[in-house]
Amino acid sequence: MTSRFSLALLALLIALPGAGHAQEWPQKAVRIVVPFPAGGSNDTLCRIVAGKLSGEWKQPVIVDNKAGAGGNIGAEIVYGAAGDGYTLLCSPPGPLSINHNLYKTLPYDWSKFAPVAVLALTPNVITARKDLPAATAREFIAYAKANPGKVTYASQGNGSTSHLSAQMLATQAGLSLVHVPYKGEGPALTDITAGRVDIFVGNISAALRFEKSGQVKFLGLAARKRSPVAPDVPDAAEIGLPDLVASAWFAIVAPPGTPDTIVQKINRDTAAALALADVRAKFLEQGAEPQGDSPTATAAFIKEEEARWRAVIKSANVTLE
Repeated sequence: MTSRFSLALLALLIALPGAGHAQEWPQKAVRIVVPFPAGGSNDTLCRIVAGKLSGEWKQPVIVDNKAGAGGNIGAEIVYGAAGDGYTLLCSPPGPLSINHNLYKTLPYDWSKFAPVAVLALTPNVITARKDLPAATAREFIAYAKANPGKVTYASQGNGSTSHLSAQMLATQAGLSLVHVPYKGEGPALTDITAGRVDIFVGNISAALRFEKSGQVKFLGLAARKRSPVAPDVPDAAEIGLPDLVASAWFAIVAPPGTPDTIVQKINRDTAAALALADVRAKFLEQGAEPQGDSPTATAAFIKEEEARWRAVIKSANVTLE
């Protein structure tokens, strides 16, 4: 009788919604959608973590690049997927905290994703052409004020974080700058190194190799503290703009309705991967600072970032179709 009761109780527990998920999951391959092309920071960092998760879970973890529409295509795919943990989104700020403020309509609700973990932060840095007559951020601000409407800044395109970060700089410093949008980070940095534009306020990981080779110079970080990958570059407070905080970051989220047991397991295993010495070293090589926050902290961080970018977009009156 006792044996029959135990079996019946076990069957009941297994049948309960969410029961056993943390122990049983995953039982098949997990797909992580990256909403931008292969080769960028988003893709590279996600693949580093995916390799570690695959080893831990003893299942394939497939990184699937679904680029387009500022990341909205990939985000839509994950939003519409089953909330079972087998389809995840690894995304920079755009789809999760910016795009709904830029586009009139979106095929997903950014606020309904299940936040899992922030993988990394890559602070934005004020990058200048090497012959710009300013050696520091303060000197640049003085130079721009003396030349209103003549100083140019490059961006990855209208509505990109580099566009909005430069707008944040202009607003806080009281500058009149000229926006020169490009189709991506690569062309923007190419023209900075060629001296065709004056500055670029983009993530440090992309610009670091150009700075190390002496093709550009860093004037200051848009961050609350100095970066371990460029410890000599002053932070926002040090350049006199303590509210100039703008970073690229990369977070994992799951579809709406994903059970908390699964979310918590992915979070724990991701945090463990980020704590590994080799993962940390690879991230820092990319200019990225590993994070690994809890799901609750991740949700709060994304909301804070959404409010920050919404204010910048409103002040700049930026909209996209």
